[in-house]
Amino acid sequence: MPRRPSAVKHVLFVCSKNRLRSPTAEQVFSGFPGIECTSAGLSPEAHNPVTAELVEWAHIIFVMEKAHRAKLSERFRKHLRHARVVCLDIPDNYDFMDPALVRILNEKVRPRL
Repeated sequence: MPRRPSAVKHVLFVCSKNRLRSPTAEQVFSGFPGIECTSAGLSPEAHNPVTAELVEWAHIIFVMEKAHRAKLSERFRKHLRHARVVCLDIPDNYDFMDPALVRILNEKVRPRL
């Protein structure tokens, strides 16, 4: 099914288990004007696992590490035709809503929205 044009940008944040980094990003940008966002994880233990439907929904996908980009491409290559994937290079060193993580996310994500 072709993607319908949307005035709202769909943003997907991806990390491993969807417990710390990507949920923080979702929380930070959920009120950002002109975007709808969600988060998911690539691990089988993820709170909200990445699905083909989520990948097809997204206009832009922010992954936290290069390994996430590789896994996403490997598992969902045919679903990534319309999404731009951006690696943020944020290591798994932060707690949920850690002020340092929030600052880094704002620095790296805001200019791309």
